[in-house]
Amino acid sequence: MTFEIGLILGILVISLILFISEIIRMDVVALLVLGTLAITGLVDSKQAFAGFSNSAVITVWAMFILSAGLTQTGIADIIGRQIMRIGGNREIILIFVIMTTGAVLSAFMNNIGVAALMLPVVVEVAQRTGVAASRLLMPLAYSTLLGGLMTLIGTPPNLLISESLFLSGHKPFALFDFMPLGSIIMIIGVLFIVLLGRFLLPKISIESEKHVSQRSLRSLYKLQERTFMLHVPKNSVLVGKTLMETRIGASTGLIILSLFRNGRNDMLPTRKTIIKGGDGLLVQGRIDQFRELQRWSDLVIERESEVLKQMVASKVAYASIVVTEGSPVVSELIRHAAFRTRFDVAVVGIMRKGGYRLTNLAYVPIKAGDQILVQGELEAIAQLERFPDFEKVEVYSSEQLEQTYQTDERMFVVRIPKESDLAEETLKKSRLADVFDFRVLAVFRNGELKVMPRGDEILFGCDLLLIEGQQSDLDVLRGMQELDINTKAPRNQASQETERLTLMDATLDPRSSLAGKTVGELNFRERYGIELNGIWREGKTIGTELADERLQIGDALLLLGPRDRLQLLSSDSDFLILTPLGQKPPDTRKAPLAGFIMAAVIGSVMAGYTPISIAAVIGGTIMVLTGCLSMEQAYRSIDWRAIFLIAGMLPLGTAMQESGAATYIASQVMAFLGDAGPWPVIMSLYILTAIATMIIPTAALVVLMSPIVLSAMSDMGLAPETAMMAVAIAASASFTSPISHPSNLLIMGPGGYRFVDYLKVGIPLTIIVFIAVMILLPVFWPLQIS
Repeated sequence: MTFEIGLILGILVISLILFISEIIRMDVVALLVLGTLAITGLVDSKQAFAGFSNSAVITVWAMFILSAGLTQTGIADIIGRQIMRIGGNREIILIFVIMTTGAVLSAFMNNIGVAALMLPVVVEVAQRTGVAASRLLMPLAYSTLLGGLMTLIGTPPNLLISESLFLSGHKPFALFDFMPLGSIIMIIGVLFIVLLGRFLLPKISIESEKHVSQRSLRSLYKLQERTFMLHVPKNSVLVGKTLMETRIGASTGLIILSLFRNGRNDMLPTRKTIIKGGDGLLVQGRIDQFRELQRWSDLVIERESEVLKQMVASKVAYASIVVTEGSPVVSELIRHAAFRTRFDVAVVGIMRKGGYRLTNLAYVPIKAGDQILVQGELEAIAQLERFPDFEKVEVYSSEQLEQTYQTDERMFVVRIPKESDLAEETLKKSRLADVFDFRVLAVFRNGELKVMPRGDEILFGCDLLLIEGQQSDLDVLRGMQELDINTKAPRNQASQETERLTLMDATLDPRSSLAGKTVGELNFRERYGIELNGIWREGKTIGTELADERLQIGDALLLLGPRDRLQLLSSDSDFLILTPLGQKPPDTRKAPLAGFIMAAVIGSVMAGYTPISIAAVIGGTIMVLTGCLSMEQAYRSIDWRAIFLIAGMLPLGTAMQESGAATYIASQVMAFLGDAGPWPVIMSLYILTAIATMIIPTAALVVLMSPIVLSAMSDMGLAPETAMMAVAIAASASFTSPISHPSNLLIMGPGGYRFVDYLKVGIPLTIIVFIAVMILLPVFWPLQIS
């Protein structure tokens, strides 16, 4: 093994580790691979960027646009009506019709697009027929994968395999070369699910009626049991403050559903709503968290505290730091950046609009170049310059600090009463730092001073705490103690009033920009005028502590708000609506035109007039010109992450083939199998590919496997088409886990599936498909001598 081969294999192993661990985004990993290959001279600049002009890559993004054109013109609405008409109410018939429809569409449309297109349709069918959605959605996802096996354009692995054949000097696969084998595999897969596999599907019924009513949604997400009323006394210190200033929602995770005043109610009041004496607040959330925060109102302000302040000032320093471009904290929210863990300092301010922002810091995202004010013990501040995360560190003098931060005004000492409920509790259990921007700088106990205590510090009665923050916020905290909690009386009233608010189930679109962001960061009420009430993930409800939850593709989201605001989400590209609220049906007048354009693309390829890449680009352009979709919708429809992933990994495939790395790996496979013959080799390559789909993106996997297959077949003196067809099917038939394919992940939340559910159905289906392929491959693609 030469040094060059060793270097390429090292890059391959590291990229696989990064793919599996997901430490770095997959598309970024691909670009790092591209850059590394170019810098080390393993590929030249032309080869490094050849992936972006690769005809397979062009075809993939063009097919995204064509699929979006079919979706925007209302194909989903037409399909839904046909499924309801043909499928009736019987589960077995519904599964057959849904799978057949999904498979046929996926033969000519992007399979992720088909899954996203049909998901709301199938959920609505489940609601109307009383069949649990969990019995229909997994068959839908699997049908899109099976349908992709039938044509060249059905799935990116087929295109990439064909392109690899062409680049290695062989005849590429034609549009319907996959059809004979793929169609039989599709039929076998559909029949297995319909006749046997459906008995392995979970029955997760989220409703007791045929229609998913508002009541059943409330029951599913356990909302009614978390609803109670808060009454504001006439002379409360909260009177005259806005809801934002009271922190009632932010401090406890409560959702304020309605404000009652003088016999009238204001549903989902804004943060600027001013509180008046006698107001009633109907809220949802955990009452124990609210009572936990109320206990902090026991704190007593100590007036004589200068000595303690001076003692702490001699041990604590402040510094201004500037975040570097490549720091891991970039794009993190301040509360998630873990400054205390990483650097042993606390964030107290961030520069915004010429001055330090000192409050509501928890959900502020950090940007490269941000100037952040931190505090810590003298030694920790001195160590900051050693971290590559900061390009500039300036330790503040007492004069600078007073001018910039007004430290004396922001520090005060409080005492914990001897019999307080706070005794023997930890600082971590409070949410004071996140909500009120209170920071405990020191604890003074029995003549000893502990500076910068951590979250596991246990508090005791008579402790003195030096707190940094605003004393006015302590008054707000006391105001919470004054609120009267009523958990019994408003039960009927709550039911009546919340009926005026509508609940809606939705999930994230596969290309949603919201994936990976926290609920607190998104602030649904300010952005959309609605509330996120719960998340259904892996068969479990997440109804509390939502602010820190990062949204994932496949989450089912329970949204609460006025009907008109919820209806606006139907046109938002970030969401797929699962419980339609009587929205205006899509305009299907251009559906025939969109269908004709798609048929013309396929027809031109079949007739040999144009290559598939050119036909797809022209077809997508005509879709835009004829108004089937706008150019903005076309751009949004493309999964750019997938495009950059493929384009970034293609140079690695080129390097493997030209350097001999692929030949080296193939020789090791051949040595392991001995003289077993070509079919055991093909079977081994198929099994290896099928297993790898559980951890490696299928597009990247095909790019890596193609040169190995080509080398193995060349060593045996055989034409590679048979083995390449086997690997293409193995990569596309990824049924065994939700992360194997985006279609599987998309239906996870709406179906209430757990990881094990995919194994129960996916493993038998994978085995059956494998057996069928090994039996049929010699019939349709017999081995030939090269």
